[in-house]
Formats: sequence, C-alpha cells, structure tokens
Amino acid sequence: MLFLSLVGLLAFYLAWNLGANDVANAMGTSVGSKAVTLRQALLIAGVLEFTGAVLFGREVSETLATKVVNPAAFASEPLVFLTGMVSVLVTCGLWLQVATWRGWPVASSHAAVGAIAGFSSIAVGVQAVDWGSIGVISLTWILTPLVSGTAAALLYSLIKHWILNHPHPTQQLDEWIPWLSASLFGVFGVIVLPTLSAPLQRYLVQFGFRLPTHDLAIAEGGVAAVGLTVFSWRQLRQPCLTSTEHQQIERQMGRFQVLSACFVAFAHGSNDVGNAVAPLAAIVYIRDTGSVPTLGFEVPVWILVLGGAGIVGGLAVWGKRVITTVGEGIIALQPSSGFCAELAAATTILLASRLGLPISTTHALVGGVVGIGLVQGFKSIRLDVVQQIGLAWLLTIPIAAGLSAGIFTLAKGWSETLARLLI
Repeated sequence: MLFLSLVGLLAFYLAWNLGANDVANAMGTSVGSKAVTLRQALLIAGVLEFTGAVLFGREVSETLATKVVNPAAFASEPLVFLTGMVSVLVTCGLWLQVATWRGWPVASSHAAVGAIAGFSSIAVGVQAVDWGSIGVISLTWILTPLVSGTAAALLYSLIKHWILNHPHPTQQLDEWIPWLSASLFGVFGVIVLPTLSAPLQRYLVQFGFRLPTHDLAIAEGGVAAVGLTVFSWRQLRQPCLTSTEHQQIERQMGRFQVLSACFVAFAHGSNDVGNAVAPLAAIVYIRDTGSVPTLGFEVPVWILVLGGAGIVGGLAVWGKRVITTVGEGIIALQPSSGFCAELAAATTILLASRLGLPISTTHALVGGVVGIGLVQGFKSIRLDVVQQIGLAWLLTIPIAAGLSAGIFTLAKGWSETLARLLI
C-alpha cells in the first residue's frame, strides 16, 4: 500500500506538470485573442480537461504502456519493467517542470516515449524497443503540425475571404453561422459522441429504444448545432452602437472560439492524460498480476481520475507562463483566427485519440497558429519564438531518454526493496 501511494504521488506530480505546461495547448489561443480571460480559461480547461481524460483517455494510455516496448522482452523480469516505469514518472515530471519554468510548450508525448525507450534500452537492450511503433508515433509527430496548420490555414482563408474582407461582413457572417455551427459540432459529434453516447444508448435499450449509437450521436450533434445557430443569430441581430462592424464580428467569433477552446481542452485531456498515467497503469498491473501488461489490458478508471485531477491542479497553479508563449508570443491573434487554429487542432487531436496515437497536442496548436500566420503574412510570425519552441521539441526526446536511463540505472539497485514493498 505504501508503494502504491508513492507511485500514485509520482503520477500526480507528472500530471500536475503536464497540466501546467500543456494548458497552453487548450486555452493559449483563446487568452491571446482576448476571447476569454485567464481566470475563465483556467475554469473552462479544468472542467473539460478532466472530462476528456476520464471519458476518452484510455486508448492512448494503453498504447504507451504496451506498444512502445515489446512486453515479451520483460516477461521474465516484470520487476525490471516496473522499476523502469517508476523512472519514467520521475523523468517526465522533472523535465516538464523545467520546461514550464522556462515557458517552453514542450511535447509531453516526446518525453513519455523517449523515457520509456531510454530505460528499456539500458535494461534489456535496443531490441526491447518496438521501433516500428515508435516509427509510427514519430511520423504522427511530423504530420500533426502539417495537418493542423493546413486545416487552420484553409479555414481561415475561407473566413477571411468570405466574411472579414467582404464589403458586407455582418450579412455574410449571418449566412455563415449555420455552417460554422455545423463544422464545430460535426467534428465533436463524429469523433467523440459515439463513444460518449454508448451509456445513454444502453439506458434507452432498457425501455425498448434501439437507436444505433452513431445515429444517436448525429442527433445530439444536430440539436446542438441548431441551438448554437439560433443563439448566434439572435446575438448578431442585437444592435451595439458602441462597436464597429468589425468588432461585432470578432465578438461573435469569440463566442465560437470559446466552444472550440472547450473542444481542444477535452481533446487535450483525452490524449495527454496517457502520458501521465500509462506508467502508473503498468505498475499497478504488474503489482496485481505479477506479469507485464500486454495488448488488451484496461486502464482502471481511478487512474484516469487521478491523472485528470493532476492536470487540472497543475494548469490552475502554474499554467500562466506557457499560455503567454502560445497565445501571444507567435503571432497576434483575434477571435476569428484563434477559432480556426483551435478547430483545426481539436480535429487533429481527437482523431489521434480515437486511433490511440499519442500525438503532440503542442504540435497541433502551434502548427495551427503558424498556419494562420502564413495566411496573414510571413512577417507576422515571430520566428525567434517558433525556433525556441522547435528547439525545445528536439531536445525533449534525447533529454528524456538519457535522464530515464540514468535514473533507471540508479534505481535498479533498489529492486529488492521494491519487491518487499509489493508484498
């Protein structure tokens, strides 16, 4: 029980630092565009990050625990694998704390994968690492900013051409509101709602209603999109004598951006909670079964809750530094551009979460913001900030791998003590 409490605290420490660093991925653009205040951003992100982690975070956690290394390499030495996962918790927690203190929005997925590969190479050899899976994960890290940036640039180009630069922008926005609402809830409805609707579907079956899960999700998304459209039309038609037409449009786009920020927060919690709790899930599995986790093992809900709580605590206390870097440091954002960056990032992240891929949420948001900057003009991008972020991304993997290998080397001498604590 003492050992479980200690590793639980380590996982909470890692989740805390992950929340402090990666909150920028969820809310940085909203704060930078002034769609929400910092306090409102922390409240919104706290609720949605926790919800995403608990309801939609299991697949990525399972991927990190079973697919980065070959479990068969540790089948005869589960205690070695357990010791390595403890070193991963310490490594990722320390590196994310340093990065947050420096204001670097690093990729926690880089740290987690690098740390797992680092200790495995020392413990068993490089053959223990599943290089095929790491190759797939690494490819997603490269594609993530490209996909998100391209989607953000295309969406912003449409909004800029058809609404912002139009001779009658308010009239144009009035016509575009249903499409924006459908796009916003369509992304969430297609990717997330089928999973979230499953409990409701099981409840309806008890009363004789057998509506397919995807149909139920489409109905929920449709109702939400219609509701948002009607609400937005009413808000747009309310005269405001103190605002220019451009300010009215940006105020309306700010309402859309708040919703897109909610989706990014949910997406972030669903994907990045795995980086915090996968090592703990593997440790608990070894403690309970005496064997290393294999494909198909399930992450207990209480572990997802622990990770979600840690993320919320960290973003509330230490999240301000990185929010400033992403939301204000790269380009100057307005609600219209921030909405496009967030919707593109949320789509990319949620698709990856559905596939169980631990992509970088940082890559998705930074890629989206840079995509907006390219549409606005290359000179609008602060290249020094982008270079600093890119350098932090590149350094994370070797630093995490080396630090994890070093901590594992020191910790393996305590294996007998760990064994006694497990009994």
